[in-house]
Amino acid sequence: MEHNELKGFLLTRNWRDAAAGTEIEYWLATEAGARKVVLTAQTPVAFVEARHRAAVEAQLPAMPGLQLRELELKTFRQEPVIGVYARQHRLLGRLARALETQDIPLYEADVRPHDRYLMERFITAGVSVDGGRPEGTAIFDCKLQPAPDFRPALKVVSLDIETSAHEELYSIALDGTGERVVFMLGEPPAEASEPGDFRLVYCPGRKAMIERLNDWFERNDPDAILGWNVIQFDLRVLQATADGCGVPLLLGRERRPVEWRKHPGKQSYLFAAMPGRVAIDGIEALRSAVWSFASFSLEAVSQELLGEGKAIGDEYDKMAEIERRYQQDKPALAAYNIRDCELVLRIFEKARLLQFVMERAQTTGLQLDHFGGSIAAFSHVYLPRMHRQGYVAPNVGDAPEGAFPGGYVMDSRPGFYDSVIVLDYKSLYPSIIRTFLVDPVGLVEGQYAADTATLIHGPNGTRFSRDKHCLPDIVTTLWRARDEAKRARNEPLSQALKLLMNSFAGVLGASGCRFFNPNLVSAVTLRGHEIVQLTREFVEKRGYVAIYGDTDSIFIWLKRAHTNEEAQAIAATLVKDINAWWSHRLREEQGLASFLEIELDTHYRKFFMPTIRGSDVGSKKRYAGLSVDAAGREEMIYRGLEMARSDWTPLARQFQEGLLSRIFRGEPYQAFVTDYAQATLSGEKDDLLVYRKRLRHRIADYQVNVPPQVRAARIADEYNVKVNRPRQYENGGWIRYVMTRSGPEPLEVRRSGIDYEHYLTRQLQPIADAILQPMGESFAAMTTLQRRLF
Repeated sequence: MEHNELKGFLLTRNWRDAAAGTEIEYWLATEAGARKVVLTAQTPVAFVEARHRAAVEAQLPAMPGLQLRELELKTFRQEPVIGVYARQHRLLGRLARALETQDIPLYEADVRPHDRYLMERFITAGVSVDGGRPEGTAIFDCKLQPAPDFRPALKVVSLDIETSAHEELYSIALDGTGERVVFMLGEPPAEASEPGDFRLVYCPGRKAMIERLNDWFERNDPDAILGWNVIQFDLRVLQATADGCGVPLLLGRERRPVEWRKHPGKQSYLFAAMPGRVAIDGIEALRSAVWSFASFSLEAVSQELLGEGKAIGDEYDKMAEIERRYQQDKPALAAYNIRDCELVLRIFEKARLLQFVMERAQTTGLQLDHFGGSIAAFSHVYLPRMHRQGYVAPNVGDAPEGAFPGGYVMDSRPGFYDSVIVLDYKSLYPSIIRTFLVDPVGLVEGQYAADTATLIHGPNGTRFSRDKHCLPDIVTTLWRARDEAKRARNEPLSQALKLLMNSFAGVLGASGCRFFNPNLVSAVTLRGHEIVQLTREFVEKRGYVAIYGDTDSIFIWLKRAHTNEEAQAIAATLVKDINAWWSHRLREEQGLASFLEIELDTHYRKFFMPTIRGSDVGSKKRYAGLSVDAAGREEMIYRGLEMARSDWTPLARQFQEGLLSRIFRGEPYQAFVTDYAQATLSGEKDDLLVYRKRLRHRIADYQVNVPPQVRAARIADEYNVKVNRPRQYENGGWIRYVMTRSGPEPLEVRRSGIDYEHYLTRQLQPIADAILQPMGESFAAMTTLQRRLF
């Protein structure tokens, strides 16, 4: 094997302390198959202020394996530091705890060895392997360098299990790489028929199922396990089953076990680490890629993305049917099981999720199956650049306390409008960072600069260096990469780059980030306030009216109805002039190049901004409009209104859409209101009356002010116990219920008649009055007669 030409993509990473030093283990996906890279005798490092050298030296006799070295680095307080090098990484933790009793901070001791090795070499996911000592498919003590363009074809398997209502394992399905198979508990029927396009393997016991699963993974050797809630349910149940049978669950490469750990802030959330393999959950991947669905159930997502699913009734009908198939028709259960695997694979393909998570890993430095992690991603790209500027990073909690403002939201002018254009600043916060050189190192340099005349002056007295900074250059690199990705139509990469750039301001405002500083975040958000306010002044000097603005956008009323062509032309002129104005202003005032770029987002032929319910004050983040694109295509848009919120009933959402669309298009609407109310009262809309709400806590935690959804859930679980079924809601979840004359009742056990007056007064009337009152009309006046009749 030509190891000096080998390229790989990082799958998993780990470290362990050995006698000779800390060892780092990486598993790579390569075109020649998976390879393990082991780097032995690594030397972890942390930093301490040089003035505390004597205190550190006093600890050395009790901690052999530590060495101190002089370095040309300093803290954000301008204190020189020395390096503390350790034979084992855990020694740094011991030293940090010992020094903590003397109020002496040890900097960067929490950076894990496998992460530091990568970040200091600017490696994120793609690597090139140089040299080393080969042993089978493993390579020892090679050198890794970045290979940012390398993307192998990953071998994936979709895994799904079926269980009883009490999580007793019935079957395991595997689809994708290698054999397409279902392992089924039980003996084959006397007249077993072939299931079709997959193997059905009967197992005499659950121990045999786990052993066959372990063998399957060793034989087929996938890089990634895909699934739906795959870690929190499927793998968790498989582990519990294996433990119960006294057999190991060996899903890692080299037949190594799954390593489980709990989320530090959410103990019920589990992480499943497998050497050489990643588990990628479809729900987490979709959310990370900013997909939105009313429900993230496999059935709901399949129906919306693929136009098909596999539903066999509600949750209890489904469990009853699974139980029936297990007892009476195991081939049918196997077909149902592997259908889930197939749907997951197709969703990943349709939404390009695997490409997205790979591009995200390459962009952020996070492992493929680590979602969230914005702070870790920021540290990965920032720390090595900061070190090269001569600084070590502060510890979490070192920053000054204080609040900072969020995005600017302009007071709105409620009402109906013709011809509203929305102008939007492209990636406003990243462009502010890039334009005004907002940066942690730059802020420190400005704070301690002797000559302030050449600095960039920001909000709240902040000052930033013009020539010593990191973040503006990082943003510039990502911005250009995104422009290239868009030109290449690489949507997964474009999305990953956009999400990373847009996360930076939020990360700097997170108290869990080592670079958190209220003054730093305010330099971004307050500059955003100024930009939107000055943009408002600019457009109003042109004779238009700014009726609303939110963070990076401004809604401009053109004062009268315009054709789409006229509105597009006005918008183009404003865009050109605003961008030119910023370029001139910033060059003249501070000698800065402007990267602020406003662009046309939408032209609304008709637009509605409601009031806050029960007042005359305009609402925020709530509006609707009939948008028109450059080609003249129309679309109804709803933001923050009941139409866009899942906790309102379909009755309300359908009513709001119907009423607004008629008003926007100049169609008669009075008869629609009265007919809709009458149809509701007469029972014609009963299928639209269901509330679907989330129980965010355990049912027992609700003691005071118990909301309707909790009352319904309690009724449902009381019924479940009565009919000898497991409780469904005691730990939270989603509940569907209707309002009856006896109060909220779940769909599982509805006994009373519908409270139609509730739906008229609590669902239809608030929506109608918000829309009708500006026109001098009301829902009550239109529907009084119908309500009396019913």
